[in-house]
Amino acid sequence: MWIDLAITMVKIIFILTITVGFFAPVLTWVERKQSAMMQDRIGANRADIFGFTALGLFHIIADALKMFTKEDFIPQGANRALHTLAPIIALIPAILTFAVVPFGGQYTLWGQDVNLVISDLDVGLLFVFAIASIATYGYVIAGWSSNNNWSLLGAMRTASQMISYEVTMGLTIIGVLMVYGSMQLTQIGAAQEGFWRWGIFLQPLGFLMFFAASIAENKRVPFDAPEAESELVAGYFTEYSGLKFGMFFMAEFIEMVTIGAIMTILFFGAWHIPFLTTATLLSIFDFLGDSGANLVVMLIHVGVFFGKVTFFIFVQMVIRWTLPRFRYDQIMKLGWKILLPLSLANVVVTGIVILALN
Repeated sequence: MWIDLAITMVKIIFILTITVGFFAPVLTWVERKQSAMMQDRIGANRADIFGFTALGLFHIIADALKMFTKEDFIPQGANRALHTLAPIIALIPAILTFAVVPFGGQYTLWGQDVNLVISDLDVGLLFVFAIASIATYGYVIAGWSSNNNWSLLGAMRTASQMISYEVTMGLTIIGVLMVYGSMQLTQIGAAQEGFWRWGIFLQPLGFLMFFAASIAENKRVPFDAPEAESELVAGYFTEYSGLKFGMFFMAEFIEMVTIGAIMTILFFGAWHIPFLTTATLLSIFDFLGDSGANLVVMLIHVGVFFGKVTFFIFVQMVIRWTLPRFRYDQIMKLGWKILLPLSLANVVVTGIVILALN
């Protein structure tokens, strides 16, 4: 019992360290540096420690210090309690979704079975959607409680956009559930050990639709109408400053990691290496003993998983600095008139193919 509790705590600390401690702050630097490279600029390079700039990485520390020390301003007429609660509601779901996301398989280390997921729920995929949808309340409350017309307009756009694309997201993964016959993310990941069993080959249309809907859910370009600076100042978080603004900022980047992780599990082979099974890897490192081989394979799988997640983050960044913003009516049309019918058609075609093969 105590060993299981200790292993669970280690997994929680590891996930928090990777998402909140590493990816979230580093992505604030990547956002500026990658855009600079694509636009033939130098990018962030001013912050230094004793003359060393470390390619601009010290801007992460400078940003953190600025957000911690900046005044927490609440506008006149705002609802103080809800204004404070909103960024917390927006941030927590982005972190909680990782509770059911496996970042590796099952391994035996010194007689102890280790499953690299914090909570292996039978309805893990449903849990992801249920928790992620809660963030919508945070954004809506932020816009309403700020007592600002532009914030309220941004909140209304956020609510309609996120709810609209949640429908499409839910339908795009039905094909995945039909193919793998499970909502348990560990089973979906384990089923993709063979390269041609990856979700991207079995559900290519579902992959494209889910990726587009995920970016729309995260309100990133080209779906950033809720935050359109040229129209709404900054949207729902116009009246936020300091650490509260930082929480909205962090939630967006953590959601990028979450999108990358879910895409990896559902469509990109999870923690598996193409054409190299777990059994083959264990045989390669058999000279280290059973536990030693399992430990090395576990580390390789974790590295492969987060390497794939990093790839999807890179793709999201490229899209962010390549495409222009869609008009709001275009966003709604894409969601309801194009992606939704396509997702329904994908379910029907998947069902017909499965019946034909059976």
